[in-house]
Amino acid sequence: MAPKTTRATLALDRAGLRYSLHAYDYDPEAPRIGLQAAEALGVQAARVLKTLMAAVDGRTVCLLVASDREVAMKRVAAAFSGKSAAMLKPADAERLTGYHVGGISPLGQKRAFPTAIDAGSLTDPAEAIHVNGGGRGLQIRLAEGDLVTALGAQVVPLT
Repeated sequence: MAPKTTRATLALDRAGLRYSLHAYDYDPEAPRIGLQAAEALGVQAARVLKTLMAAVDGRTVCLLVASDREVAMKRVAAAFSGKSAAMLKPADAERLTGYHVGGISPLGQKRAFPTAIDAGSLTDPAEAIHVNGGGRGLQIRLAEGDLVTALGAQVVPLT
């Protein structure tokens, strides 16, 4: 498959960060898309971060957590100095990010949202991690530290 350009890859190119693209056969019926991506790519589920969109006291935020973990909404609210947090409806996440569910990347969204990455999902800034590449069946592999830098993300406990 030829390299694919998405808003996510363009954002990394503009930032001058190194990454690689990895395509896989996306299964829209998979109960947990991140786990299906990890299995299809032959990597540990903990090394594939899922992108979740939530609202904290009505403000949209972006969350990244290992595909084999679940967020704790009280921790999400606390991470953004809020009182309550809730996941966005899929249609709202698509409208705000410009991506389709199953292909939402934390990179290159329509506009930048405050972003948090689960501290328990990262191991070492030099280690490689996968995030959605901006399309269903497309993952970006890059260094954890580069992901944090590219997103201007805070690294806090979310699970």
